[in-house]
Amino acid sequence: MARVLLVRHGNEPADDRVVSWLTEVGYDVDSRKPFAGDLLGEPDDDLAGTVIYGGLYNVYEADKHPFLNEEYRWIARCLEADVPMLGICQGAQMIAYHLGAWAGPREHETFEFGYYPVTPSPEAGDFLTTPLHVTQAHFHTFDLPDGAVRLAGNEAYQNQAFRWGDKVYGLQFHPEVTIEGFRRWQRQKWNVYERPGVQTPEEQTRLMYAHDAAQADWFYGFLDTLFGRPQ
Repeated sequence: MARVLLVRHGNEPADDRVVSWLTEVGYDVDSRKPFAGDLLGEPDDDLAGTVIYGGLYNVYEADKHPFLNEEYRWIARCLEADVPMLGICQGAQMIAYHLGAWAGPREHETFEFGYYPVTPSPEAGDFLTTPLHVTQAHFHTFDLPDGAVRLAGNEAYQNQAFRWGDKVYGLQFHPEVTIEGFRRWQRQKWNVYERPGVQTPEEQTRLMYAHDAAQADWFYGFLDTLFGRPQ
């Protein structure tokens, strides 16, 4: 059975849209947590793709978080094997960083936590054809690696999505997060609601109900294009 390996950075329930889509179309969901000691192995013939999730770890601190070295090894091996790869938030930053780009916090310290519009770049093609409100939870970002194509951005963060080659994508935003998942985030004790750029809980909720369905439709179509259906 074809599998997609998910690299997770926390213990949240596996009820996100990546898992839902993989299950619906018939992939084996192979979920690993290197931060808890899981190893990622090697790409093999049954590996159809990999997703590297977001998290709270600084991508440049592998000396502080040695498990990140296992994830960077996995990224390198998947790139060598031409495996379809999606990085989300921290995952996108890790791919960019591995490919030689800078990643980290900007001096302006603008936070995006809530639902923010992103606009397709002129090179976006079919990836994104119109502006889209997407789920965000970050204040770190990345520069584009050499050879990457910028696909989307906004006023606060120019690099919201990129493609490297034909099968590797990085998304700064979180289209995998459902309404239930974002409600959990709102209840976390992150103390970010007073940070510059962060939406109020009321505004988040209003925008969530206005735009979540369109985000979900776009993301399911994107996953279908990136990974295809198991044979």
